[in-house]
Amino acid sequence: MRIAVAGKGGAGKTTISATLARLTARRGGLVVAVDADANPNLAPALGVSAQVAAGLRAVPPALVSRRRGGTGLTEPVESVLDRHAVLAPDGVRLMGMGAPAHAEEGCLCSAHAVVASLLEDLRDGPGRTVVVDMEASPEHLSRGTVRHVDVVCLVAEPYYRSLETVRRMGALVAELPVPRTVVIANKIRSAADEEAVTEFCTRHGLALCGTVPWCDAVTAADGAGVPVVDWPGTAPVVAAVERLASRLGIPAGSVASDRGAARRG
Repeated sequence: MRIAVAGKGGAGKTTISATLARLTARRGGLVVAVDADANPNLAPALGVSAQVAAGLRAVPPALVSRRRGGTGLTEPVESVLDRHAVLAPDGVRLMGMGAPAHAEEGCLCSAHAVVASLLEDLRDGPGRTVVVDMEASPEHLSRGTVRHVDVVCLVAEPYYRSLETVRRMGALVAELPVPRTVVIANKIRSAADEEAVTEFCTRHGLALCGTVPWCDAVTAADGAGVPVVDWPGTAPVVAAVERLASRLGIPAGSVASDRGAARRG
């Protein structure tokens, strides 16, 4: 299953992506997390040390070729994972889109082509879940970078600008061959917040998959640079993301992850 997580900047995409990836791996699933943001932050959210993250190398565009219906990798995807992924806690394998090293380098067309090719070729892995942390820009949608995912999760905070971003992104996703689009309401503080998001989704024909409560401990974890799943006091958020995983239909894998090696990473 391939899941893309999108939304307005600051809505909590990376926190939800990382928590979803870690919890899925703990259930025995084989998980690939893709940081598809040119300003990458998924590694620390997963708990990857700075030393290990420094070894993360983006897949070179030379491994991408045109094929009927789009682009694909010129080598088996497992070989590409072995060479370019780093191991995160709980056995999650992390891939990076790549960030610009200098100003005035030009567009990130090749990086988007790499992500699209990875998502295309990661479709056949048995028991594997792919979680893609997208950037706040709708460029991934206008380029069709995530056309090969099975579901797009649009993360919304309970206020107008965030909800309007979700509405606009939802309209773009609807033009792609993505089977399912859902909304995740994040940072919910009250029943009124939940009602506001529910009403907005109903009015605009958006499917609300679930809610994640506001939690001061999440802010504390971020300030300490520790993943949400490893920080005390975040149980309500972790439980909410576990419910989201079930509602998304993420299967528990039959092959256990190499958690010992992940901890050493």
